[in-house]
Amino acid sequence: MSKILIIEDEAAIRRVLSKILAEENDSYKIEEAEDGQQGIEKIKENDFDLVLCDIKMPKMDGVEVLEEVKKIKPEIPFVMISGHGDLETAVQTMRLGAFDYISKPPDLNRLLNTVRNALDRKTLVVENKRLKKKVSKNYEMIGSSEPINLIKDIIEKVAPTDARVLITGPNGTGKELVAHWLHEKSERSASPFIEVNCAAIPSELIESELFGHVKGAFTSAVKDRAGKFEAADKGTIFLDEIGDMSLPAQAKVLRALQENMIQRVGAEKDIKVNVRVVAATNKDLKKEIEEGRFREDLYHRLAVILIKVPALNERRDDIPELINHFAGKIAAEQGTAPKSFSDSAVKLLQEYDWTGNIRELRNVVERLIILGGGEISENDVKLFASK
Repeated sequence: MSKILIIEDEAAIRRVLSKILAEENDSYKIEEAEDGQQGIEKIKENDFDLVLCDIKMPKMDGVEVLEEVKKIKPEIPFVMISGHGDLETAVQTMRLGAFDYISKPPDLNRLLNTVRNALDRKTLVVENKRLKKKVSKNYEMIGSSEPINLIKDIIEKVAPTDARVLITGPNGTGKELVAHWLHEKSERSASPFIEVNCAAIPSELIESELFGHVKGAFTSAVKDRAGKFEAADKGTIFLDEIGDMSLPAQAKVLRALQENMIQRVGAEKDIKVNVRVVAATNKDLKKEIEEGRFREDLYHRLAVILIKVPALNERRDDIPELINHFAGKIAAEQGTAPKSFSDSAVKLLQEYDWTGNIRELRNVVERLIILGGGEISENDVKLFASK
């Protein structure tokens, strides 16, 4: 059932609009307000799927109503009702976020089409928000220890901005997870998240991989090719293991960050890009700078916000929660019922030295689920998870 609010100071027009909508679809629940102030009060107290709002009204005109509601419930589509002399104002309301406007007296087909389209748009917005929440949950960090809560707080504050982030920490701690979560909670979440593993790409190919190339730039360049920075335009590029990037490639990345411009290998033309850069490394970049393997100016460009992901040994309190999370996930992947872990089994796993961090813990949990009994016991841990 769709809830529609009609804000109109002329009672006759309110009745006509209500009658038209009721005859069109008997599932529409229609409420009325005789002025802007009453309309805003109703909107604050109810969840409407659509508002039809007159422009010229006493006390508070339709433009003021629209501006006020966009502050408190921006997702509600507004269709403005304009008199002959209000068309210029109606166009202004579109710039302020109105879905559409309808002239008085309303054309029946135009009115009904606009209402249907506006309600469809609201449904899509709600569904999109639901899916974004679902996707974000896939990248949520599991744990409630002090180090993890600190990271969560930083992400909440930093994600909505375009600040560059440098994520540090040992292998297997979840640096990629942090990068994904930053992206999913950002305004760029609907745009691409492009990941580049700088350690996995040969140094002679990294520039082409990042910035693309033109045909003939080198022997195997048989056609023009866009790079990762172009692919990530309006989104996020994640430069994983940036400490392994060659110095020439570092210089090119520095220019891209300074000027928001890149140049394909073999080309002379600059290409403008709008990309948020998130980088990660398991190396001590300050030590790399001292030894001449990493540019200090690039480090300062990247490390606007620093996030240090702790080793699993530094967050042992999170291990029971991580075990439950992985057990549920593995059971879902395998189509089996989740197995529980005895308290003594969990306690023993908390005491282990997790040199491989989260990645190693997940592997051990999977091994125990496959090889252990109905409930994973301390004995199962000793047999199948021995270090």
